[in-house]
Amino acid sequence: QVQLVESGGGLVQPGGSLRLSCAFSGNTFSAYAMSWYRQAPGKERELVAAISSTIESTNYADSVKGRFTISRDNAKKMVFLQMNSLKPEDTAVYYCYARRWTGSWGQGTQVTVSS
Repeated sequence: QVQLVESGGGLVQPGGSLRLSCAFSGNTFSAYAMSWYRQAPGKERELVAAISSTIESTNYADSVKGRFTISRDNAKKMVFLQMNSLKPEDTAVYYCYARRWTGSWGQGTQVTVSS
């Protein structure tokens, strides 16, 4: 049974930074591909960033390339999303997602970018 708990969201001004964290509970974290998704009000959930189980590959939505960085610490069973140069359009609930044979979602953390 996989459980994911996100933290680090909050209110930030445009141009600011936040670091989201996702704590993984369960076995063999290193075998899971990990991703961050987000969902803004009235919009579909979209992929923001993903990192492979071996940390050899990452990919990003075009809208966040150059501003966001996904990383993971397999020893601590954590995945992170460093978000810089935040824009109002980054406002959303951010979800952590773990995938091996099946997928598991966290409960989400709210990020609000506003002056």
